[in-house]
Amino acid sequence: MEHTNFPITNWSEDDKPREKLMLKGKAVLSDAELIAILIGSGSRNESAVDLSKRILKSVDNNLNALGKLTIAQLMLFKGIGEAKAISIIAAMELGRRRRTEDAVVMTKVTSSKVVFEIMQPLIGELPHEEFWIVYLNNSNKILSKSQLSKGGITGTLVDVRIVFKSALEMGATGLILCHNHPSGTLVPSDADKQITKKLKLAGDSLEIKVLDHLIITETNYFSFVDEGIF
Repeated sequence: MEHTNFPITNWSEDDKPREKLMLKGKAVLSDAELIAILIGSGSRNESAVDLSKRILKSVDNNLNALGKLTIAQLMLFKGIGEAKAISIIAAMELGRRRRTEDAVVMTKVTSSKVVFEIMQPLIGELPHEEFWIVYLNNSNKILSKSQLSKGGITGTLVDVRIVFKSALEMGATGLILCHNHPSGTLVPSDADKQITKKLKLAGDSLEIKVLDHLIITETNYFSFVDEGIF
């Protein structure tokens, strides 16, 4: 039997993504149905939902991978023009920022995992290396998160003076070092160990403790404290 694709407007009320969301709530919609709402329509021979399924299939149904597609890559799919590609990218970025804001609610650092959950959305998926400082008060509550430097894929520069100038200005008594490894490796380099030692010594003289150093990748992390390097 020949397969015929029907536009969303010809579906039953239960099957229309917009109406389905209104009547049954957002949780019942599939990822493809949510994307279909974003793009609004498919092509002459393909519904918006089928087009969304095809896009998702190209990234193994992984939303994190979808969020990494560029406008040009999305426009390779028939039925996706510039405006629709931008809508998808904007929605993915909003989701990433929401993760960041949700993580910030966990203001007290009780473990390295807490720091990972806060910092991974910020630096875990970057194609270049960044070095950040998480500043804490004497109750281990986060006062601020600050990008110290941004470098190429092979490394980044760290200015010790800036680290502790900021700490003194905000009254921080502790800090946690964080940087990402775009390569995905969780093995600290000699440079990672050296800068950690340098910052710890400087902090000791100012009575500002360097509590940990985390290397963060897209899916995992390495804690100097957890691994006994401190």
